Amino acid sequence: MTAVAAQVPVVPDADEARRWIERELADPVYHQQPSILRRVLDWLAELFDGASGVALGDVGTLLVVVGALAVVVVVTFLVTGPVRRSRRLARAGAVLGDDDRRSAADLRTAADAAAARGDWAAAVADRFRAVVRALEERTVLDERPGRTAHEAVEAAGARLPAHATDLRTAGRLFDDVVYGDRTPGPGDDAALRELDARLAATRPTLPAGVGADGGAP
Repeated sequence: MTAVAAQVPVVPDADEARRWIERELADPVYHQQPSILRRVLDWLAELFDGASGVALGDVGTLLVVVGALAVVVVVTFLVTGPVRRSRRLARAGAVLGDDDRRSAADLRTAADAAAARGDWAAAVADRFRAVVRALEERTVLDERPGRTAHEAVEAAGARLPAHATDLRTAGRLFDDVVYGDRTPGPGDDAALRELDARLAATRPTLPAGVGADGGAP
């Protein structure tokens, strides 16, 4: 075979193009997505079933293959992006690690320093950590390293019901920034700063089963 011949691109016939699509779609990720993607994949399979045995020109076949693959790429990007993001957030880790012994004041200082240099991701992360640590210091939350943001805000919301919604919003922000792909800004840091101040001024409700004198009713 000459060097020129070796460089000529292979243009598949309809059967070969269908096999290419089938090999690509064998990836399990395509079969775990919502029905819209499944319908697109079924349509592609029918397209190449109907094309089997039909003599298409090289250019026509290539256009069919390129068009079909473009559909797969676009739909997969639109559908699997949110799915992958949700899986990352489902695996979100701890707010405070086992070796993080910083006080709420220390964490606020770190958040302020990050904000001053425009590092809003670090500012938001440490600002939310300060919120959680402050609630631990007030015994609104028990001190438990490894607690996730979701666990923290649900437990805190039960003791501070007036702020439960804002706490959940703050927890989602933390996970989106630290474990997702959200890019925060100064407004996000300001919202957490305000929440921290409001929580500090709010008296928590007593845990269920505890009387006003601290004992069982």
